[in-house]
Amino acid sequence: MANASPVDPIYLCDGALGFWQIAERQPSRIAIMECDGGCSTFGELRDRVDRLSHALRGCGVKTGEAVAVLLPNSSDWLASALAISQIGAYLVPLNWHLTTEELAYLLSNSKSRVLIADHRFASTASQAAQQAALPEQGRLAVAGDIPGFRDLQSLLPAQPDDPPGNRLAGGIMFYSSGTTGRPKGIRRPLKGLAPEVALARTLPLYSGMFGLRAGDGAHLVCTPLYHAAPGSRAIQMLHLGHRIVLLEKWDSERVLALIESERIDSVQLVPILFHRLLQLPQSLRQRYDLSSLRTVIHAAAPCPPETKRRMIDWLGPVLHEYYACSEGGGTYVGSDDWLRHPGTVGRRYPFSKLAILDEDGTELPAGEPGLIYMNDGFDFEYFNDPQKTRSVKRGDMFTAGDYGYLDEEGWLYLCDRRTDLILSGGVNIYPAEIEAVLMQHPAVSDAVVVGLPDPEWGQSVCALVQPHEAAPAPALEALRAELMAYCERHLASFKRPKHVLLAPVPRTDAGKVGRAAVRQALLAGELRPLASADPV
Repeated sequence: MANASPVDPIYLCDGALGFWQIAERQPSRIAIMECDGGCSTFGELRDRVDRLSHALRGCGVKTGEAVAVLLPNSSDWLASALAISQIGAYLVPLNWHLTTEELAYLLSNSKSRVLIADHRFASTASQAAQQAALPEQGRLAVAGDIPGFRDLQSLLPAQPDDPPGNRLAGGIMFYSSGTTGRPKGIRRPLKGLAPEVALARTLPLYSGMFGLRAGDGAHLVCTPLYHAAPGSRAIQMLHLGHRIVLLEKWDSERVLALIESERIDSVQLVPILFHRLLQLPQSLRQRYDLSSLRTVIHAAAPCPPETKRRMIDWLGPVLHEYYACSEGGGTYVGSDDWLRHPGTVGRRYPFSKLAILDEDGTELPAGEPGLIYMNDGFDFEYFNDPQKTRSVKRGDMFTAGDYGYLDEEGWLYLCDRRTDLILSGGVNIYPAEIEAVLMQHPAVSDAVVVGLPDPEWGQSVCALVQPHEAAPAPALEALRAELMAYCERHLASFKRPKHVLLAPVPRTDAGKVGRAAVRQALLAGELRPLASADPV
């Protein structure tokens, strides 16, 4: 296992390392631009962060405890994350689309001491806090009133504007999306280090491989910060001194306009957003100057090779893909290497371990699919679930349940999740492979493939396909037949869908889809085929 490398000067911003030193040396530098036009400098943000750190300690937050945030993409989210990160606490980002019951579960399971919530989520925040029996002292509202919550903005002026004492680096406890069951809190042990020391040990490692450097760059956030990738990346880019441009809701053309107007040089996306960008008319895409882009990072879901090839043709070799989990470990591939090894999700991080094992824990040879096991040298636990933690580990490595294989050169290729494999006639079928084919059809906006019970074959392949445009019923039936014929041309007979249902795909805003939920909805008859008047 490789040790953390020493801090390289190329990662320093004018000699300063990280947000706090940049704020000290360049307080007037712009840190955040919000979608409503508001701006915050590094100095203003630091003042807010320090006051908030004092306020959280005043609410009783101790080292190792959790603070939950139910906030939109905003400076409030980033200020909260930075404040929590210097008092040795855990940030628990909450998805604002969750129900009251789901939020209450996360508050209880994480044992959050404080909930910081935006007023636009007042109803669910208030009810969830009540159901989780969160003390009133730990209920803080921003940007407006929430019944039973204290106004955070009115608390801050009375707090000291200097850094809190006994500063310790905190952590982030992301909860899994729940696509494989109830969400699990992924928590890594704290190291008892000052924030700057912890930063010096990790920032170079996770920036260098993507070609990210400190300086006057601009990073666009256009997916929810409560997800692990965009939230962690935005914090990382602040530490590199980059200006964060926040977009609250995805809008394909507005993303292009912001890249041009703000000279964005980095952005984190998911493959389904590539597809939406590519569906814009070519004349519209060519209207915008995207030459400032240097780094387009993507992960979270498999990217169909043809989709990625088209993105590289459009933007140039600026795509950086990684496969990783919040639990640790991962792989990386840049555009040039990907073009030489199309379909790969990369080779292991230089400081991590990677192996393909069978169900008995035996390492498999190159080319043979099995469970992907990883380790990056840091331990983790599923909070309050030691049995689940033990179930995913073998020695010092763990698996997220994904299937894949390594080639002779160590490049990793994903197959699918173990729980999503379709077993038909004794043959393993990987849904992601079929989805990648369907997504290349020009009339398809989205697709998900699952296995349904079949009395003869055990399981049969079913494709749920979302058309790009609304159409009259005869045209929809013609499209269904066309897709069946399309699959005949591009897939082996045993992989072809036996059923094609035209209906909206229930994808999360992280770009993921829960195949188990889709399968259950299909079996229960809960997914209604599109009629001619239905929007898509």
